[in-house]
Amino acid sequence: MIDDFPTAIMLIHPQFNPNVFSFGPVAIRWYALSYIVGFILFIWLGRRRIKKGGTPFTNEMLDDLLTWGVLGVILGGRIGYILFYNFSAYLANPLDMFKVWEGGMSFHGGFLGVLFAMFLFAKKRGLRFWQVMDFIAPLVPTGLASGRIGNFINGELWGRITDPAHFWAMGFPQAKSADTALAHANPQYAEWLLQYGALPRHPSQLYQFALEGMTLFFIVWWFSAKPRPEGQVSMVFLGGYGLFRFIAEYARQPDAHLDLFMGLSRGQWLSVPMIVLGVIGFVYFGRRNRHAAKA
Repeated sequence: MIDDFPTAIMLIHPQFNPNVFSFGPVAIRWYALSYIVGFILFIWLGRRRIKKGGTPFTNEMLDDLLTWGVLGVILGGRIGYILFYNFSAYLANPLDMFKVWEGGMSFHGGFLGVLFAMFLFAKKRGLRFWQVMDFIAPLVPTGLASGRIGNFINGELWGRITDPAHFWAMGFPQAKSADTALAHANPQYAEWLLQYGALPRHPSQLYQFALEGMTLFFIVWWFSAKPRPEGQVSMVFLGGYGLFRFIAEYARQPDAHLDLFMGLSRGQWLSVPMIVLGVIGFVYFGRRNRHAAKA
């Protein structure tokens, strides 16, 4: 029963000021800073790989690569969110597509945007596409981790309801309207909301930080430390991200305007092809390398 749980047992999300600092109308927000940190880590890790040798990339090429990647992330992420998550709303209000300050970015869209940007970069530099992708794959997860910390600081993309007895349970005041709607339909939720002031949720942003960010980074960085068949490092990243995102989505609250389909969220359905292609691609590139060695 609810009386078994003391009120203090449930954490409440610290209401961080979304601005790191501000000067009049100009403000630097934590979420923007998380992107900047991700880009800095990209450059730092990339230069470590270049210094180690065994790659045709130079520091100047790395800087150019980042520029192309940033454009791919921003444009692809925004377009992907519009198409994958809220197309009907943007179709009704087309000018809202340009209101990027209101949020709305999709990793899967950003991923496709980066693929296209890297294709253009490889063509411009006379490199092979998978050669470029294998180089950047280990540099990306720390940026994803940084972005998830930004999500947590903002108190957005919160998780699904969990039991308040769990040590990880956290209330998100930002979810007040969603909590109230759920409490109206569920007496147990109504009791929890009355006692704690917020419904107990998974801090799913931190799960994604740990899985898609740091765990994926260590796996891909370790795998790429030795010479591998071209394309396999990219496939480890692709399949690994898809798998970790699929798992984390079980704790993440689906978008309010999107229903589950066959018990899975939109993020999970978008991750399934990544897992499948990652596994198939890993095997394919391994066999192709063996055949090339025998030829």
